[in-house]
Amino acid sequence: MNRVVVIGGTSGIGREFARTRAGRGDEVLITGRDPHRTDTAAKEIGARGLALDLSRPREIGAALAGVGRVDHLVLAGISRDDNRVAAYDVDAAVHLVTLKLVGYTEAVHTLRPGLHADSAIVVFGGQAKERPYPGATTVATVNAGVTGLVHTLAVELAPVRVNAVHPGVVGDSPYWRDKPDEVLADLRERTPTGRLAAMADVVDAVDFLLRNRSVNGLGLAVDGGWLLG
Repeated sequence: MNRVVVIGGTSGIGREFARTRAGRGDEVLITGRDPHRTDTAAKEIGARGLALDLSRPREIGAALAGVGRVDHLVLAGISRDDNRVAAYDVDAAVHLVTLKLVGYTEAVHTLRPGLHADSAIVVFGGQAKERPYPGATTVATVNAGVTGLVHTLAVELAPVRVNAVHPGVVGDSPYWRDKPDEVLADLRERTPTGRLAAMADVVDAVDFLLRNRSVNGLGLAVDGGWLLG
């Protein structure tokens, strides 16, 4: 049995990963911003819940104090952001940068005493870093920053392995599944596999990165070859 911590595990892919690992009998801890929502999600998937806000990094240390041994750590907390240079929202940009780069790093810093030689970490990025779209000014920048974060953590935490997963369009995720049919159809047409990535695909990729003992410092795209379309 592994002890698994999922930072940002109350919804979407983070929740699906936590549910999968709890279903296998692992001891799972999930975090989320809202205490009630986090507790409810944890009970539904058979995990333990803990409230923390990645965008308030000075509070992360106290929130995660006493977690103990961590075999697998998944940093999946995200925030949707629509920001453009022409109409730049500084507060929104600072929030996302803080949440995903500073918050992720502070969570690792706090949990570091519980990591051991066979521990592994997966950080969530995204393919906007490779194919920006209007409104992705901050998202693309931050997801590119995840690559640098993974590389430095892999060096600093060695022999702990650190990798990133970069999902493309995940068709059955809460964000994408309610998009207009014509939008999804166009995305499928431009994807060589003819299908959009599913949450189960990303969960499987995260699981692979955590289990394979020779994969380290990697950014794994899960997009069906979308960038080739």
